[in-house]
Amino acid sequence: MWRVILLLVVAQPAFAESVVASRTIRAKAIVQPDDLVVVDAELPGSIQDPAAAFGLEARVTIYAGKPVRLADLGPPTMVERNQLVTLVYLSGGLAIATEGRSLGRAAEGESVRVMNIGSRNTVTGRVGPDGTVYVGWKE
Repeated sequence: MWRVILLLVVAQPAFAESVVASRTIRAKAIVQPDDLVVVDAELPGSIQDPAAAFGLEARVTIYAGKPVRLADLGPPTMVERNQLVTLVYLSGGLAIATEGRSLGRAAEGESVRVMNIGSRNTVTGRVGPDGTVYVGWKE
């Protein structure tokens, strides 16, 4: 005698979670935990983990209810446009420090153009962890 076993699998819809702004996050603002909310929807381009956005800076305005994308976020800016910065030239064992004026905004590790106050020359350097701009520095 044959036994027939019927296995019935009921498929349930699988919803992905997405992160949206709970309120308008202005450009240049640092994202805080209460700025985000997780929704049960798959929104293209949206991040799924809100912790990935905490402490990052909004590069554009993100309106309430809109998805939060990693492309709209970046590391916090350390050097603002027109800010006076320490400009350090490094080459081998030589280090020369002077004052410069930033010609743009940049976060740690990013390149920024800086005008040397003394010579009025414009150079490009990389922002260090303390906001100092290093020229001629190779990692």
